[in-house]
Amino acid sequence: MKNTTYTLQGPSSNIIKGRIQVTGSKSETNRLLLLKALFPAISIENTSNSDDAQAMEKGVATTQGLVDVYHAGTAMRFLTAYFATKKDADILLTGSARMQERPIRILVDALRTLGAQITYDKNEGFPPLRILGQKIKVHEVYLEAGVSSQYISALLLVGPSLENGLTLHLKGMITSVPYIKMTLSLLEQIGIKTSFKGQSIQVWPANELPVKKVVVESDWSSASYFYSIISLADIGSELELTAYHSSSLQGDAVLATIYKLLGVQTSFEGHSLTLTKVSAPLSAVLREGLSWNLSNAPDIAQTIAVSCFGLGLACNLTGLHTLKIKETDRLLALEHELSALGASISVTEKSLHLKSFLGHINTGVTIATYHDHRMAMAFAPLALKTSLKIADAAVVNKSYPDFWEDMKALGMNVGL
Repeated sequence: MKNTTYTLQGPSSNIIKGRIQVTGSKSETNRLLLLKALFPAISIENTSNSDDAQAMEKGVATTQGLVDVYHAGTAMRFLTAYFATKKDADILLTGSARMQERPIRILVDALRTLGAQITYDKNEGFPPLRILGQKIKVHEVYLEAGVSSQYISALLLVGPSLENGLTLHLKGMITSVPYIKMTLSLLEQIGIKTSFKGQSIQVWPANELPVKKVVVESDWSSASYFYSIISLADIGSELELTAYHSSSLQGDAVLATIYKLLGVQTSFEGHSLTLTKVSAPLSAVLREGLSWNLSNAPDIAQTIAVSCFGLGLACNLTGLHTLKIKETDRLLALEHELSALGASISVTEKSLHLKSFLGHINTGVTIATYHDHRMAMAFAPLALKTSLKIADAAVVNKSYPDFWEDMKALGMNVGL
């Protein structure tokens, strides 16, 4: 399926019904895999089956030689901190060509302040990294907080394994706070004491932990594509997703609030989440468009923009500064691909502005995915409105290997 282009067409009926089991959260899984490597008493259930999680699992099992995370940005950041603080590790940590263009200096500088031995193997400030693991005794560090919350989480995750724990002082606006709170909550769940007050976060050291089983919640980022499908489907469509709960740690759970504005009702029962198309978008959204600051949930920006385009709505999304350093420059990618479909769209360094659309969506367009899993999955729901093609369809394996099979289960026509 590598580099295969798929043609998508919607089902014979625009009434969608079904039940989908979504894989465990990639974000939670990768955090817990690192913690399990540090504290083997932990056991994990419902882990993600994504390429990123597999890269993380292989990485934490290695102490010498080459570790290639390919496109897995979370694994790159987390493993940098893990190897730097793992005594006697001797690692060359690398990734894909795109990964070698994604900056990591802020994290490396922070780890060096703590006493880590990390050098750049090619270009200053970017992977690959040569890492010699050290026993870290320094316990206090300052970090720019506005670039990527993954830098912060990487440090917090290794904090309890350090001799004196870790106190992290954050400078500037803190990005993606829910992901930081997710990290701290998982630390607390396994018995590690933490504190988050103002611009400072503290993690206490831990030598041993009691036996603990942690069940990973299913991925809300993956749920976003089903929210999009139901928003584009006819009233009466209903889809059950498992396994989710209403008190989620994941920032992307804000989907329930956002898509309510687009006519999608969210309800919980047990570990199931049911999405129901109950109305057209709310009248205020029809008049003025959808406006939302996604600084705490940037990974759902592509999905929301595509949903709004499919519904003919204007859309103004802000807080998107981290999208420039993802698998691709997601803002420019959205501008290019939505324009190809007929949209009138503009982007800045941190925002997206889509005009309302009353015409016919261009048909048969091939959506370039730029090695970005979210580009493929965000555009797939538009098959309910027009036939289109998705290039490099296997890119979904990064986070959601079962995606195309689940699309077929909902009646989508997916073929070569």
